[in-house]
Amino acid sequence: MHKRELSETKLSLPQVRQELMAIGEENLDQFQRRTLDYVSKFSKIDQSAAGELIETLIKDFGLENDEAVQVVNCAPETVDEMRIFLAGGRKIIETSKLEAIVSLLNEHRVSKA
Repeated sequence: MHKRELSETKLSLPQVRQELMAIGEENLDQFQRRTLDYVSKFSKIDQSAAGELIETLIKDFGLENDEAVQVVNCAPETVDEMRIFLAGGRKIIETSKLEAIVSLLNEHRVSKA
């Protein structure tokens, strides 16, 4: 029997929505449809910018991939909210960087009006 190498990639909610939409809603099973419904309701960041935003958070702000995905998923609106997401880390991020991250998130935030 052959061993297959599997890899794991963390996806943000907007990225999951994009992948499911690429399959086509008519081709989704019940679980996938529920997932699409969930990510459509709870995605707070524009799906076209999600991947680029994660890369920016990793490269420019020194976040880990898991942290960057979580920040994009929840899209905190204040510096205090941002601190909650990064509190478990071993490093302390300056307030000016946190403000810049919140500003960057605000640029790509989807308005739910």
